[in-house]
Amino acid sequence: MDSLLAAFDLVFRAEILAVILGATVFGIFAGAMPGISATVAVALLVPITFFMEPVAALAAIATAVAMAIFAGDLPGALLRIPGMPASAAYAEEAHEMTLKGKGGTVLMTALLCSVLGGLVGTAALAFSAPLLAEFALEFQYYEYFWLAVIGLSTAALVAASNPIKGLVSLSIGLLLATVGLDLISGQPRFTFGTLELMEGIHFIPVMIGIFAVAEVFRALIHPPRPDARSARVQKIDFGESVRTIWRYKVNVGRGSIFGTLIGALPGAGSDIAAWVSYGYARKRSKTPEKFGTGHPEGIVAASTSNNAATSSTWVPSLVFGIPGDSVTAIVIGVLFLKGLEPGPNVFIENEPLVYSIFVSFFIANLFLIPVGYLAIRAASQLLKVSNRILMPIILIFTMVGAYAINNSMMGVVVALVAGVVSFLMQENDYPVAPLILGMVIGTLLEKNFMQAMIAQQGDLTAFFGRPIAATLGVIAIVIWVAPALAAIRRRRKRRRAGNPEKNTTTPGEAVE
Repeated sequence: MDSLLAAFDLVFRAEILAVILGATVFGIFAGAMPGISATVAVALLVPITFFMEPVAALAAIATAVAMAIFAGDLPGALLRIPGMPASAAYAEEAHEMTLKGKGGTVLMTALLCSVLGGLVGTAALAFSAPLLAEFALEFQYYEYFWLAVIGLSTAALVAASNPIKGLVSLSIGLLLATVGLDLISGQPRFTFGTLELMEGIHFIPVMIGIFAVAEVFRALIHPPRPDARSARVQKIDFGESVRTIWRYKVNVGRGSIFGTLIGALPGAGSDIAAWVSYGYARKRSKTPEKFGTGHPEGIVAASTSNNAATSSTWVPSLVFGIPGDSVTAIVIGVLFLKGLEPGPNVFIENEPLVYSIFVSFFIANLFLIPVGYLAIRAASQLLKVSNRILMPIILIFTMVGAYAINNSMMGVVVALVAGVVSFLMQENDYPVAPLILGMVIGTLLEKNFMQAMIAQQGDLTAFFGRPIAATLGVIAIVIWVAPALAAIRRRRKRRRAGNPEKNTTTPGEAVE
């Protein structure tokens, strides 16, 4: 309680509330622009956070993400172009409702569901993170190694439609994590005689390049065309939105639970939560044939889920130092820049700061109601901002941020190269999130593996020598083996379907 009261004192200051309000407006604008994801929005905030105290920096990031996730629904409903990957699951559904004259109502429904999901996810974060932190104090090298392995496996296999491409992206990230001085011996690796690479490749310029610079390249090479079926926001019927939410209250609860649990998985994130919730809502619906024709049931479930996941992705990041998604990977970088190391010790050494994040999330979700309402009213105008104005501004911000990391042009070069690589990967359907997660978690993986090997003199069985470590190791092995077994099972089913054996049994033999 003392920490919570101290957190209120930290957040409820004029300058912090002003930062939250500014991040609210920025997050709504960034999320409403097709192609600018929540990760891009946070990457653009990084240069500004250099000049902020830790509480203000984290409050700005938390607020911007919460706003951007909802704002991604605006272009989805009006232009059938999801502003966020988390909005893609129900963009078609929302657009169909808009064409039926219910654009304002569907966006208000999504807004209220976003707030409900965000509050549930924040409550789960506030209650579970401190408890998990106490549990994590018992962890040693072996447990952290297996957590890193689970995080990497989840990122590659769950967060990618093609697991092989996810593994390729993850391998690139792990390779980048090895650049610089060896963690144990101090020997230079992959530096090619370049002094700037001796300290390794800083992952913030890489993230800026992967998410922000790549979007600039994409806008230049594939300029967006106005959708012929674009629509506008009609009258906002608040009462109908409330009745819709009450009618599908089970979906609201289920979406909140799915979002909270899936968001806490390293590498999954809001977009996976939205797709799972939408698909499950369709499976359990009494009228599944209405899905895709402008039916609110799936929208209620998915929009609740993706905002619940937005908060819960901070759980593994704060407790274990393992990013829940690409946004929290940037958060970990910001924490390090502020002299804070994420993990269970941060709850002991800077507990009021951690609680200030929870308070910021609550305030951001409450701010979302009035600001989101104004955004819905202004959405038709907001989406008219030309990319010829927007993209140069984004490029300037990214270059300034990349340079400011070490006041070196190496950061700018890294960001540009990462942007080109990211653009080429995405053009060929390679996910980029596993790359950045591999780069962040790779250092943790190598450090704990090498320390465990030194402590146990090379005995690999030590990774299964403690109950928690053995449990995590079994979970990791199951994650690896399950997709292979599922693929073998599908192949056998296709083979049996393609070559059905002739049934020569008699009815008596079949019964027997």
